[in-house]
Amino acid sequence: MDTVHTIGRRKTSIARIFVSEGKGSITVNQKDYTTYFPTPTLQYKIQQPFLLTNTEGNYDLKVTVKGGGSNGQAEAVRLAISRALCQISEEHRTELKPEGLLTRDPRMVERKKFGQKKARKKFQFSKR
Repeated sequence: MDTVHTIGRRKTSIARIFVSEGKGSITVNQKDYTTYFPTPTLQYKIQQPFLLTNTEGNYDLKVTVKGGGSNGQAEAVRLAISRALCQISEEHRTELKPEGLLTRDPRMVERKKFGQKKARKKFQFSKR
């Protein structure tokens, strides 16, 4: 198997991953993923596609992720891993699709409008 390159996005985060066969090492921006994502929930989000497809420890991952916060970055990595697993083997799609791991979350931050305090919040109205 050659290296598989995929991209995952969430909010303003963009994750590029390179998947190759190996012993299961995951490096995110030249760091181990457990140090880059310290909380167990974020680590679970990254492991989720491997746990669902029973392929944990089969592939080495090299991830570069930019933009956004830690949660958005973890979800961007999760989408990229899911897409890569589908490229490697088409039967992984049947396990990942019902869990919603192959759909890109389209929700983004709404822009601030002029003449308003925030995107939807207005300045206080004074009648007199």
